[in-house]
Amino acid sequence: MKRLLFLVIFSFLMVACKKDSVDASTTRSFQSSINDMASSLNTLQQVKFNEALYILKTFGVEAEGDVNELNALGKLINGMKVPQIFALADQVAQRNGIDWSSTGPPSLGEMNIFGEEEAKESDPNDISASSLGLTVMPTAQDSILGPKSLQIVPRLLDNRGNAITFSGAALEVTMEVFSAGTRILTAKNLMTDNNFKGFSLRFASLPVGKITDGKIDITVSAKTAKKTFKMSKIGVPVNQKALLMPAGTPVDTQLPTTTDPTTDGTDVPTGTDTSPAAPTADPKASVTKFLNSLSSQNLRGAYDTADNPAWGSYESFSNPTSGFGAVKSINVKNISTTNTAAGSASVDATYDVTDKSGKTTALQVTFGLKNVNGEWKISSYKIN
Repeated sequence: MKRLLFLVIFSFLMVACKKDSVDASTTRSFQSSINDMASSLNTLQQVKFNEALYILKTFGVEAEGDVNELNALGKLINGMKVPQIFALADQVAQRNGIDWSSTGPPSLGEMNIFGEEEAKESDPNDISASSLGLTVMPTAQDSILGPKSLQIVPRLLDNRGNAITFSGAALEVTMEVFSAGTRILTAKNLMTDNNFKGFSLRFASLPVGKITDGKIDITVSAKTAKKTFKMSKIGVPVNQKALLMPAGTPVDTQLPTTTDPTTDGTDVPTGTDTSPAAPTADPKASVTKFLNSLSSQNLRGAYDTADNPAWGSYESFSNPTSGFGAVKSINVKNISTTNTAAGSASVDATYDVTDKSGKTTALQVTFGLKNVNGEWKISSYKIN
């Protein structure tokens, strides 16, 4: 009887000692707490719990290599309980465009963030392929700006170059973007079948200062159970008008040059201020004039309000295909000055642009302005 009572008490203590939240103080305690939490779930919930951990380890942390990813994951979810982990995994999946939810059916196969990912007899990730194909095409065509993004679509191919048919997989796909050998962006996603939509690369996510010669190199890798396939596209042109500009920073912040009195033989009286006159008007007045001129199709008037090297000549600026010549009308919703200094300023404007085909586009734009002989001139144009 005493022995039976001891066993009951021991079993109770064992249950009571099980952890219901993540303990990431050590790798062993991390794995032990995860196992304890999983054991309290039914079979279906355990599968979804392992999937959630995989989503967070693969897409929720910034780290290279399994060990570093595992350590970063531990820091991310330390102290969390199962519902919190599910909620966080849902957010990460949605943010990365992954077709996964904690309430959906199991979809990623057998996931174990602590173990080796080896091919099993029925492993859906054990896909027989010969190479990876890569298609890159401009998308989100704007009649004023041109394309605003690229769609990058990888496909697993057989030895004849045909797309392979598969489903129910969870292949980790990574896209890296380079320019002149410097990596400027990395993104990850899951390929569950060969109808994978790929990556949408917004030009507005690429800093203009890191793009060399207006071109980028794109490398995509897809990891199956036995092999990682990789393919690159080199020298892909970007739409420089849609790139990310530094907020409120004019493209050219040089002030107009002044004559050096020591070189031209002209005496300048002591105390004379040779710096450019400070503008008296609000910078947003120049932006308002620019937008009003565009709306009335007074392209010359709009061009005269700017001193922006990125827009080039008037002919380039007014081009009906690649410039502002396609604008039919503008409906300004809001305009405000966000920053003003002696030689530069920035103005935010929200407005709808209707082109000559009748298409209307809602824009939020930050205009950079500079002081040119006491007048505010538009020197940069960034779509937010």
